[in-house]
Amino acid sequence: MEIRKVGVIGCGLMGSGIAQTCAQAGYETIVREVAQDFLDKGMARIQGAWDMMLQKGKINEEQARDYKNNLRGTLDTKDLADCDLVIEAVIENMEEKLRLFPALDNALKPETLILSNTSSLNITQMGAVTKRADKVCGLHFFNPAPVMKLVEIVRTISTSDETIETVRAFAKSLGKTPVVAKDTAGFIVNFLLIPYLLAAVRMYENGLASKEDIDAAMKLGCGYPMGPLTLLDYVGLDTTLWAAEALYEEFKEPLYAPSPLLRRMVNSGMLGRKSGRGFYEY
Repeated sequence: MEIRKVGVIGCGLMGSGIAQTCAQAGYETIVREVAQDFLDKGMARIQGAWDMMLQKGKINEEQARDYKNNLRGTLDTKDLADCDLVIEAVIENMEEKLRLFPALDNALKPETLILSNTSSLNITQMGAVTKRADKVCGLHFFNPAPVMKLVEIVRTISTSDETIETVRAFAKSLGKTPVVAKDTAGFIVNFLLIPYLLAAVRMYENGLASKEDIDAAMKLGCGYPMGPLTLLDYVGLDTTLWAAEALYEEFKEPLYAPSPLLRRMVNSGMLGRKSGRGFYEY
């Protein structure tokens, strides 16, 4: 299947990054939001990224113009009707996704692929509320989506071979390296990463080391680009909590159980960089 037009649902931090990536790869891209102020904020973030790239000489004026011409926003799901592939990037909440997927199923042409950018939720369940479960899979980008090279393709028990191969080729056309995982909570990266992050929170919570020393130890001792608590702030404490809850719900193993400190910080609005305060202040 040839992909020409791409839809993105959600223009938040991840959705805008995915839309930017698709537009830069030459795809006609349309991004849908639920409110004009959300859409304006996301589109401004994308344009700001292109302005910065132009200023630094990474792209020329013609490329910047082409990128902008490839992208438009909408508040109406019906405007995605002729897309060949649609990527869902809304909040990490299963109820919200289960409301969205039947609406997309009804609005899109029958052959359109529907992909979820979820980092941990059950994609089989999302596909089951559509009439095209064979055309549903995960395509998990990493933040920042235009920069990070990895994407996880997540295959459900219903996803067809044709869908996987089409999505694999699409991911490569975006300049990404795709890896394929089965539809289990956490996929590959978060299955391994979340226990590490939670262990760092427990270590700090129990007073075993300062946050600065925990981060410095993992950077200098293991060669990681940033320490676990800095990474938590970057990813978002709420996003990490949602992922941990999904993993614990599926596996019921203590290493996936969110720590009380992480939950309290999220409840108090300390979400990391995006809120201005997490383990550190920004």
